[in-house]
Amino acid sequence: MNLWQTAIEDALAVTRRNIERFGDRFPHVSAGNERYTLNDNTEWTAGFWSGILWLCSEYADDPSFRIHAVRTVQNFRSRMDRKIVFDHHDIGFLYSLSSKAQWILEGEEEARKLTLEAADMLMKRWRKKIGIIQAWGREGDVQNGGRIIIDCMLNIPLLFWAYEQTGEEAYRAAAEAHARKSQRFLVRGDGSSYHTFYFDQETGDAVRGGTHQGYADGSTWTRGQAWGIYGFALAARYLNDPSMLDTATSLALHFAERLPEDQVAYWDFEAPVTFETKRDSSASAIAACGMLEIVSQLGDHDPRSRKLAETARSSMESLVQNYSTHGDPSAEGLIRHGSYSVRGGDSPDDYTIWGDYYYLEALMRLERGIPGYWYERANPKR
Repeated sequence: MNLWQTAIEDALAVTRRNIERFGDRFPHVSAGNERYTLNDNTEWTAGFWSGILWLCSEYADDPSFRIHAVRTVQNFRSRMDRKIVFDHHDIGFLYSLSSKAQWILEGEEEARKLTLEAADMLMKRWRKKIGIIQAWGREGDVQNGGRIIIDCMLNIPLLFWAYEQTGEEAYRAAAEAHARKSQRFLVRGDGSSYHTFYFDQETGDAVRGGTHQGYADGSTWTRGQAWGIYGFALAARYLNDPSMLDTATSLALHFAERLPEDQVAYWDFEAPVTFETKRDSSASAIAACGMLEIVSQLGDHDPRSRKLAETARSSMESLVQNYSTHGDPSAEGLIRHGSYSVRGGDSPDDYTIWGDYYYLEALMRLERGIPGYWYERANPKR
C-alpha cells in the first residue's frame, strides 16, 4: 500500500472503534486527555462526524459505516424538527456533510428535503440591508448583528446547492452577495485575511476588520485562512467565476509560502514562534483540501497549480508521518495538535473533529479523487 492507502486504512480502523465508543453521540474536541468530548448533536461540529462516516462508507466494503452514517442523518432530522441551536451560520457544516452527503451518494429524497430545510434555516440569517449572512447571534444583536466571519465561506455552498436543486434565485443571490462582500472586505491585498469584519447595521457601511480567534486584529489566523482558501474555491466552482478562483489561489499561496519546515501551520502566521507555540493541524488539513480543489480547477498547465499541488502533498505527508495517530490502538482522533481556540484557551492542542474530517477528505482526494460533499458529482451508486 502507498502512504495514502495506509493512512486511510488506519483512519477506517479508528472510526470503527469510535462507532462503538461514541454510540449515538457526536464528538467535538478533546480536552487535553486525547478523549473526545461528546454531545447529543448540539455543537456546530456534529456534521463532521457524519461526514467521516460517509467518506468511510465510500471507500470501504463495510456496511457498518453506512448504517451509522444514516443514523446520524436521522439524528439531524430530529435536530431540525426540534430547532436545536441554530443561532449561527454553521448550518452549512451541519447538513452538507450529513443529509446532503446521503443525497449525493444515494439519491435519498428525504435527505434532499432535509437539506433544503437546512438551506431555508441558513437563509434566515441573510441580512438584506447589509448584504451579509450574519455569523452569530440573533438579528439586531449589538455585538454580532453586523458581523461576518471567514468561516462562512464553507457554509454558503449549501445555498449554492439549494439554488441548483430548486432554481430559487434567492439562495444564489444571498450566497453570491455574501461571497463578494467577503472577497472585498475579508481578504487583504497581500493574500492574507481578517477573521471577522463588522458592518454598521443601520447603514451597511464597513466599520473594521478584526479577529475572534487570531493573535491580533491584523494578524492571519491560519484556520480562518484555510476556510477562505477552500470556501472561495468552492464559490468559484459554483459561480464559474475566475475572480473567486484568483482570490482562493492568492490565499492559498500566502498560506503555502508561510509554512514552517515541516509544512504544518502554526495557529496564527503572526504569532511569535517559540518552542511552546501551538500548531493547528486542522488548518493544514483544510488548506490541503482547498488547494487540491483549486488545482482541479486551474489545471496542470498553471504554475500556481503545480506549487499548490506540491504543498498539499507535502503537508499531507507530514500530517500522516508526524501528526497522525497511526499505530495507537487507543487513539480516538486521526491527527494530533489541532487547536480549537488558542486565544481563548479552549482545547489549544488537541483532537478536533473537523481536523479529522478534512484530513480524511484530503486523503480521499489524493487516493481516490473523492472530493467530499460540498457539491454534486457523478456517482455510480445512484
